[in-house]
Amino acid sequence: MDFQFTESQLQMRAAVERICARFPDAYWLERDRGGGFPHEFHAALAADGWLGICMPAAYGGSGLGLTDAALMMQAIAQSGAGFSGASAVHMNLFGLSPVAKYGTPEQKARMLPPIIDGTDRACFAVTEPNVGLDTTRIRTRAVREGGHYRIDGQKVWISTAQVATRMLLLARTTAIEDCANPADGLTLFYTAFDRRHIEVREIEKMGRKAVDSNQVFFDGLQVPVEDRIGEEGQGFRAIIDGFNPERILMAAEAIGLGRAALSRAVAYAKERVVFDRPIGSNQAIQHPLAQRWMELEAAELMMWKAASLFDAGRSCGAEANAAKYLGAEAGYQACETAVLVHGGMGYAREYHVERYLRESMIPRIAPVSRELVCCFIAEKVLGLPRSY
Repeated sequence: MDFQFTESQLQMRAAVERICARFPDAYWLERDRGGGFPHEFHAALAADGWLGICMPAAYGGSGLGLTDAALMMQAIAQSGAGFSGASAVHMNLFGLSPVAKYGTPEQKARMLPPIIDGTDRACFAVTEPNVGLDTTRIRTRAVREGGHYRIDGQKVWISTAQVATRMLLLARTTAIEDCANPADGLTLFYTAFDRRHIEVREIEKMGRKAVDSNQVFFDGLQVPVEDRIGEEGQGFRAIIDGFNPERILMAAEAIGLGRAALSRAVAYAKERVVFDRPIGSNQAIQHPLAQRWMELEAAELMMWKAASLFDAGRSCGAEANAAKYLGAEAGYQACETAVLVHGGMGYAREYHVERYLRESMIPRIAPVSRELVCCFIAEKVLGLPRSY
């Protein structure tokens, strides 16, 4: 088993780190205070072709694997950009995989290049109120009317809807009671974010103010049949293909954020002098920091295992979910410890670790809760009865 990255992967990471270095802590602190999508950061990554790292080379992408994408996203989060930076480009890396896999040649040629070069920004419109993770129960309806579908309904916790020009939308085309399988009757679209028929209401939240989260309401939105991805009624199976990559990338981002927090905590422990000695000379400071390092290392190994399985075309559901769980927990623990090591200054925005701690809650909650990850492992790996 080889734990070394290739020379090209190391060069890729270094190139991403150089871009991130142009956006220092002050940039992300300002985005955290005042909000506003990090357009400059998004454009810088687009200009060097990084938004298409996993997209087919035939359409302007790099055609690389998920391991490369995870390396990139970990580097972004670890630079200090955290989830404010990572979430600004997260959708590009996994969100359009259903288009790349199930789209027609015409759709790929039309839809992929603008997302790769940064012309388009897309959001992922799946989650709904009163449904949560039970995706087969969504209520947004798509009714065929000649050459288009009429969309009515609502979504919630839709990131980047304030700035999106396109969206990957899942809607029900056949009532669930008329389907033999609840997963049937769901149809996937990739279409224009037509604000004449879409209302967007931003949700105020505890962190990651730079990347908006929203309630989205559809009222008579017309979507051309040409924007349907795959066959009608088969959309749920198409979006499943994006579940494992998303979990793996979230793990990479959480680990990157945890490493950023750990680095700041270690530096502060070396510099902060109390009772005539650096606080880092005390085991009460050393041991938690050492534990956080070990936890991040262990989570990272699971993440790379999941990514390598995915790139090899092998089953990785258990590993992807485990990586997301372990990465999120290790990242959160590292951020919490960083705040505590800083003492009172950890509560001050200028030291950044309180921002990291707020953002570290994101991968613990999304895209799937810790509890449902445990349910999945219990059922699919351990063979225990389904509990939900």
